[in-house]
Amino acid sequence: MRVQIVDPPAYTPPYDHALCAALTRAGAEVELITSRFPYGPVPRESGYTVDERFYGLAARVGSARARRLLRAVEHGPEMLAYGRAARDADVVHYQWLPLPGLDRRLLPSKRPRVFTMHYRLPPPESRLGRKLARLLGEMDAVVVHSEHGECRLQAAFGVPAERLHTIPHGAFGYLTRQPDERPLPPELAAVEGPVILAFGLIRPYKGTDVLLRAFRELEGAELWIVGMPRMPLGELYRLAAEAPGTVRFVDRFVPDPEIPAFMRRADLVALPYRNIEQSGVLYTALAFGRPMVLSAVGGFPEIAAQGAARLVPPEDPAALAEVLRELLADPAARERMAAAAGAVAAGPSSWEEIGRSTLEMYEGLLRR
Repeated sequence: MRVQIVDPPAYTPPYDHALCAALTRAGAEVELITSRFPYGPVPRESGYTVDERFYGLAARVGSARARRLLRAVEHGPEMLAYGRAARDADVVHYQWLPLPGLDRRLLPSKRPRVFTMHYRLPPPESRLGRKLARLLGEMDAVVVHSEHGECRLQAAFGVPAERLHTIPHGAFGYLTRQPDERPLPPELAAVEGPVILAFGLIRPYKGTDVLLRAFRELEGAELWIVGMPRMPLGELYRLAAEAPGTVRFVDRFVPDPEIPAFMRRADLVALPYRNIEQSGVLYTALAFGRPMVLSAVGGFPEIAAQGAARLVPPEDPAALAEVLRELLADPAARERMAAAAGAVAAGPSSWEEIGRSTLEMYEGLLRR
């Protein structure tokens, strides 16, 4: 079976490459159609091919704003040109289509088409929600990572139940076995007390401000906010200055070799998101067996139900502070959660299981 995995903007290269490798091990012939990731090399496994055919001009510029503008210019013609390459596949599996209103008109006629719902689901009545609903209507199958996402797509976006397939997100185990791991910066390596880690791109929906308000109620721990900003940081710095404990910002892109040191040092990983379905940060923390505190949004409760995390209501700093305080004072509870996280990573969120389930879905589509 010939499969094309398509992510034109390279929004989720770790997921893309892990899925391609898993499908290859399951017996498929796989090609990843994407663009060059602008922040450095992405680890690849053997057995599948990669075609970075999208956004060749944008890949040559250093400014993020200039890249976005050039991508907007290049996208339409290159999607049309991709249609010829799609003829070589038995199944086309889209990971991201960044302009859903335009993309549904440019999709190659090749069937079957599969789409993975990585988007944070917008309100269905919003402009993006309406565009997304029409795009999903063009798909023969839609992959979601949680039962919550499946129910919401069916109820709010009108995707028929028979087209929805719940396949878990995979834990990013490759991050735990990199030959070129780098240590923490010296000032962080010298920290001796407990550490709460907030990791990943800094965006408003991730609730970093909620975490900082909760941290004002804690003593005896440090909070590390690590990741590239996608919002102004002035308000976050102000909240950090009001906290009795130390808040450290590492406000830049963190390449793969640096991730293990941050994850292994964290006593707790906090994801106080306002809105999400699933998160790559969560599946990084699972791979490292880190206990987590999660907002009760999207598919997060399904991870907590397996014992790997504690839940708090979204946008509730007092509740978040209480749970963080309890877990910091209870190493045994953290150890139980860490063991559960490892079990999830090795079980339902293993890429071997995901590759097998995804290939079975493709085979069912081809039989139909």
